[in-house]
Amino acid sequence: MHKRLQAYLEYYRQELQKAYAAYFDKLQIPSNLKESMLYSLDAGGKRLRPILLFASYEVYGQDVQKTMSSAVALEMIHTYSLIHDDLPAMDDDNYRRGMLTNHKQFDEATAILAGDALLTYSFELILNDPLLSSEEKVILTKELAACSGPKGMVGGQILDMEAEKQSVSLEAMEEIHALKTGELIRFAIFAGAFLANASDDQLHYLEKYAYYLGLIFQVQDDILDVSGEEEKLGKPVGSDEQNEKSTYPKLLGLDGAIKQKEIYVQKAYENLKLADAEDSLLKALTDYFSERDH
Repeated sequence: MHKRLQAYLEYYRQELQKAYAAYFDKLQIPSNLKESMLYSLDAGGKRLRPILLFASYEVYGQDVQKTMSSAVALEMIHTYSLIHDDLPAMDDDNYRRGMLTNHKQFDEATAILAGDALLTYSFELILNDPLLSSEEKVILTKELAACSGPKGMVGGQILDMEAEKQSVSLEAMEEIHALKTGELIRFAIFAGAFLANASDDQLHYLEKYAYYLGLIFQVQDDILDVSGEEEKLGKPVGSDEQNEKSTYPKLLGLDGAIKQKEIYVQKAYENLKLADAEDSLLKALTDYFSERDH
């Protein structure tokens, strides 16, 4: 990985961790609930969604502090979705990022409530942020609710479950992942650029860029489930096949999935250029999404 990007990722991971730790220090809630919420937040992960938000802001703005509550809120919603995805009623996973899943570390009821708490607290963070105007708070919470709710991530999760044990077309798979994975990525890109006062045209092309970035992320996820290393992934390789999920390699073969990913990468580059962001760290992050090994 390019040293500049590696340093950027590490710096903002630390900044994000400091920020959410500060929010939780002030949070007076039952100790077991707080412990469960923090267990999954602290479980590591690449923090790619909030980092994309910071990088999108920096294309057009300077001080990312204005974006911090939105970035933490986004990471909390992503974390809640993982807690619920791992439950026995969903993917029934025992490990996430090399650690016991939340419902295995605590219990199912606590895991469900921790996910619910992360989801709802995320909106409170944005609405209480003194650095945001009333209009910014309304627009950000509206977008985050849409991206994470029935028209976004949750809707995509239902479509993904319905596609299990079925043969689906490339177009149907793109729709599933544009919602399930892509909508939170779209929020990250939108929120950063919006808070940095990007133009309507720039926002339009960045949202198209985010669409392809979400697909790149999912294709690479599917590829790693076939050819990745279990130690790096922190979960068993081949779990998608075992769960009879619809994946890019299953539909196109491994080579076909890699070729399809390259088509998405080129589309992402084209839209970055149209958004006047081709020389930004978003381009390096696109390559990172495409080439990551975990």
